[in-house]
Amino acid sequence: MGSVGYFGWQQSSRRAPQANRAIRSENATTPGIESFFAAVLPDMAGNEQSMAQWRDRPLVINFWATWCPPCVKEMPDLNRLAQQHPGAQFLGIAIDTASNVTEFVKKIPVSFPIFVAGHGGLGLVRALGNVAGGLPFTVLVRAQGDLGPVILGPVDPDSLSAQVAKLVSGSAV
Repeated sequence: MGSVGYFGWQQSSRRAPQANRAIRSENATTPGIESFFAAVLPDMAGNEQSMAQWRDRPLVINFWATWCPPCVKEMPDLNRLAQQHPGAQFLGIAIDTASNVTEFVKKIPVSFPIFVAGHGGLGLVRALGNVAGGLPFTVLVRAQGDLGPVILGPVDPDSLSAQVAKLVSGSAV
């Protein structure tokens, strides 16, 4: 199963430049962010949660999967950044199964909320401009509800930290 996931990630990564072009041409008020806020996803306990509860707050939304090696590698960095930037709400959206995610967080604890979107979460990823559906995919959302920077592929922790600091301060990101 792991090799299948790696192959899927490798194939989607080959399409990443196309996704990056699509992301850059997206309008800052893309309907995709409204799709995100309209979504209802189960949390780690299986309780349905409306993503609209996060509206009007600076957000860092990370789409990831346990079968995605770069996603797994960056999760400790994202957790550290979430603790360093309490003014931004970090959210993890797993494109995976609840059982895989539960086992993952037993090994690598995460302090921010994780939601399980399953493979249906790829619709949200694509709605946010990542047409290739590659993971990891990180989206910054300004408190006003418009999209800030998006990152297709692994995050650079120092760069993301600087972007999150601007996001929280309300500076242009």
